[in-house]
Amino acid sequence: MTWLIGLLGSVTIAGLAYWKRSLSGSGFAMAVAVGTVLYAAGSLAWFGTLIAFFVSSSLLSKWKHRQKAAVESTYEKSGRRDAGQVLANGGLAALLVLANAVAPHPLWWAAFIGVMATVTADTWATEIGGLSRVPPRSIRTLRPVAPGTSGGITGLGLLASVLGGLFIGLVAALLLLIQPSQSAEHLVPLALLGGLVGSLTDSWLGATVQRLNRCPVCHRELEAARHCGTETHYHRGVRWLNNDAVNLIASAAGGLAVLMAVALF
Repeated sequence: MTWLIGLLGSVTIAGLAYWKRSLSGSGFAMAVAVGTVLYAAGSLAWFGTLIAFFVSSSLLSKWKHRQKAAVESTYEKSGRRDAGQVLANGGLAALLVLANAVAPHPLWWAAFIGVMATVTADTWATEIGGLSRVPPRSIRTLRPVAPGTSGGITGLGLLASVLGGLFIGLVAALLLLIQPSQSAEHLVPLALLGGLVGSLTDSWLGATVQRLNRCPVCHRELEAARHCGTETHYHRGVRWLNNDAVNLIASAAGGLAVLMAVALF
């Protein structure tokens, strides 16, 4: 019965997102699969935390879209999320809930909070930080870089990361008041920690090893496969390490940060 409820709930939410053009067809299918697993193998807290990330991120991606259009043109992917993006943001969460179903342990939940805080903090930083009036600086060199440059950070983006992590911690804590199923102890500070570590890891990887291309027209260094109406060419970084792979690694870093904090304190 729980699988059916999870499926119906996931189809409804993902269907609305598809209708609003926040998900592609493949993104819809993957979102339904991930959401169903989170509800059926977990609980309201696992499922609701994922939905909080998904809904808030989708709304922010639509917010002031025209003002962010120039920046988003440099991204590998923007607009409708496909299966790769959904898997990069929710795949590790699904694995953690399955691991908890097979061998229940509080650490699975702690890692999950770190993962979800990371993907939320990173997405919020991208969507809100893209509106910064102050040019970003490279996390590696601290020199000013063009808006949309991988590894660029702004004060507004960092604030958004903090708020994204706090948001996940608060949502998870509130959901556990409705249906207690996991530990609610220190959820907010743990989510804040995981979100910051994970989002900064994402920026560092973007500045150092992520695959970046160069536009032959404007000569910008960017993620996108096409820019200025033409194909871009490989410039530097690990060829297979695209934005989805970076997001997945960063979310693992956020989860690991929370696990270490729980183990130490």
